[in-house]
Amino acid sequence: MSRPDSSLQRIISLLPAATEMVALLGADDRLVGRSHECDVPDNVRTLPVCCQTRVNADASSGFIHEMVGETLAQGQSLYQLDAARIRELQPDLLIVQGQCEVCAVSEADLESLWAEWAGPRPAILSLNPTSLDDLWEDLRRLGEWLGESSKAELELQLLQARVTAVQTAGRSLRHRQGVLGLEWFDPLMAAGNWFPEMARIAGGEAVLAEAGRHSGWIEWEQVRECDPEMLLLLPCGFDMDRVVREAETLKTLPGWEDLQAVRESRVFATDGNQYFNRPGPRLVDSLEILSELLQGVSASQSRSPARWQRI
Repeated sequence: MSRPDSSLQRIISLLPAATEMVALLGADDRLVGRSHECDVPDNVRTLPVCCQTRVNADASSGFIHEMVGETLAQGQSLYQLDAARIRELQPDLLIVQGQCEVCAVSEADLESLWAEWAGPRPAILSLNPTSLDDLWEDLRRLGEWLGESSKAELELQLLQARVTAVQTAGRSLRHRQGVLGLEWFDPLMAAGNWFPEMARIAGGEAVLAEAGRHSGWIEWEQVRECDPEMLLLLPCGFDMDRVVREAETLKTLPGWEDLQAVRESRVFATDGNQYFNRPGPRLVDSLEILSELLQGVSASQSRSPARWQRI
């Protein structure tokens, strides 16, 4: 099956952002399986888990990077599918991603399923967002696939209204701060894709990254040279407590204390797993977090103080 079909009633989402979008469209009762990382909304946590990572996610940033490199160099996927369980669940639709081979199960990872598959294969929907416009289009596409186009358009209007509110507030800022989003610590990676676009909408200017281009590795000397006015720490896959712990390694780098962001106490940790690196509806929440930080909102004034922490 290669075309949208509103009769699709059994969905396995192997992408956390897609799981959230299915729920936003009111179709989470059609979900019959999930990835090991799908955790929003709460009710999906009881669904059967259909994949696991081959990498020890509790290891240090540097060790995780090494394990990922070695696994990919050996031609192996970073994810192990539970093929037997997926076949047992008999999905009509499998949702995967094509944005990053490290972040979640991709369409290529599904090849192991078909060897013992009996009967018609499920439809495959692969999402590949690199911008907010891509997110809007993904929501529309998913709405079409699920026969929920009207609901998708309504939710899009609500999300885009919030973006407009942030953009309006951003225009009132007299100075565009240079913002560096760090998506990984060892080695360093600057947040790309939608992050530079979000920074600009919120009234800042991302440094060492370009809108719509994948996040890229950077050197510490580049950070020192551009001397960002704000550092936002948002490693992919880390919750905020872990970000805070791992940030201790950054403080040992030469010249850390000399950075303008450090001197002016404008280094912030946020939950990169739940927000900035999950291209679903909560990218708009992420945008609102960024807006608060650029406007200098204090933790006591924040509408969502648990979402960020000053380092």
